This record gives sequence, structure tokens and C-alpha cells, in this order.
Amino acid sequence: MDNLTHTLTAVAISQTGLNRKARFATLTVILGANAPDIDIVAGLKDGTTYLKYHRGITHSLVGIIVMAVILWGVMSWVGKRVRPKPGLPLNDRWLLLAAFLGTSSHLLLDFTNAYGVRPFLPFSGRWYAWDIMYVVDPLLLALLFVGLSVPWLLRLVSEEVGARQPTLARGAVFALCAMVALWGLRDFSHRRALSILDSRTYSDQNPVQLGAFPSPGNPFNWTGVVETETAFHVVRVNAMDSDNPPDILQIFHKPEASPALDAALKTITGRTLMDFTRFPWAH
Repeated sequence: MDNLTHTLTAVAISQTGLNRKARFATLTVILGANAPDIDIVAGLKDGTTYLKYHRGITHSLVGIIVMAVILWGVMSWVGKRVRPKPGLPLNDRWLLLAAFLGTSSHLLLDFTNAYGVRPFLPFSGRWYAWDIMYVVDPLLLALLFVGLSVPWLLRLVSEEVGARQPTLARGAVFALCAMVALWGLRDFSHRRALSILDSRTYSDQNPVQLGAFPSPGNPFNWTGVVETETAFHVVRVNAMDSDNPPDILQIFHKPEASPALDAALKTITGRTLMDFTRFPWAH
């Protein structure tokens, strides 16, 4: 997911009550929620290196644990050297939990989109992807904004009129529950889209492999990719319309085997692309 979504999710996690347990808890969750994207530095070398390490070890279970411990150590060290104001203590246990929640939320959110993650690196490089969320999902961002901003606006009004100030916790809980509900809706829609794709033939051939990828708006509209023995079919499918066949957008025919193609696949770039790409097509 995009870093704004990661950040807003971290704020929502903190505002459920974690921010009242330890100093620097909110900052720790936010930093943890964005820390795995440090792998972007691989792109400074070249595109192949970026693809090789994109969502690599920093997006694995080992990676998020190591980063959480490092982040906790840094924040604890900083906190002990900053003169505290009256209020929350620097609670190391809650701070460590904040770091773990931050890095874990990043891994979970990235798992929901089509890029996926490799959670078992360095032991296994297999990709896992839920395929239900667009990388920058406007609906999810709107839910997070509403859940976090409405209680904040109500607090401003309450301060002005002298009424009791509402907490931000309810809005944060709403935002996180709305996120889970959206995942459930998109998962239901995704399964229906896959079922529709699998029930058809394409150029009189049965599907060999297929995938359905979300649109940034309507949770029922999907872009399907269907691989047959001879081609890749890119189609548009509506999960709520199983009666009509999917609209064919493009057809990419598979190339004949050739020494040139075999040689290209043996290069570092070729191996990297084959590892990263779910539906590799050469032309």
C-alpha cells in the first residue's frame, strides 16, 4: 500500500489507546508502519536491483521483528535522553508493542494488494498476495480520514463551547473496523470474480492460470488475467454480473520457444523478472 495509508493506519492503531500507555508510542507506530519501505534504496542502483529486493527481507516475518526491535531500541534510547514533561512515562514494554504493531501492520496491508509479500524470506522466496486491494485505494483512504478526522473536529468544537471533549478512540476503532469490513467485502467480490473467470473458455481454451485484480474505485469491478495454453487474456469482469461473459480487453499470444528467449531468461534481469512477475509475457 501507499505510505499515506500505512501512516493513517498507524495513527488509528495508536489512537485506540496505545498513545495513552507510553510516551513516543504514536511516533513509534508511525515509524514502524513505514520502516519496511526502506528497501526503496535498492532502486538507487538500477531497476533490476529494485525488483530483486522490492518487498524482500524487510517485508518478511524476520524483517519486521528485527526492525521492530531496532526501532524500539532507538526510541527507548531517545526517550531516556529527552527531558520528560509531566504525564506519560517511557514504558519499554508498551513501546516495544507499538514497534511490533507498526511493522506488522505494514506487512499485513501489503499482503492485501496484488504485489504481495515474501513473508518467509530468507528461508523461502515464495510470494503471497491476497489481491483484494488497489495499491492506492481511495475508498480505504476515505474511511481512514473520516474515522480519524470527525472525532478531531468534534473535539475542536467541544473545546470552543466548553463541553466535555470526546476521545479519538471511537473514531480510530471505527476506521480499523471499517478497514476489516472493506477487506471482507472485497474478498467476497474477489472470489466471485475468480469463479466467473474460471467458468468460461477463452478462444476455445480452458484457463491454465488466472487472477483478478482490483480497480481503485468500485469494489465489484476487477481486471482479470487468464492464461491459456497459447495466450494471456486481459478481461474486465463485474463480480455481481455472472450472466454476461467478461469483456475481452487485450489478448497477448505466447511466443514460440527460441534460443534468444532462453538466453534472455538466463540473465540476471530475466531471472529477476520471472521471479517478480506472475504472468510473464515476452514479445
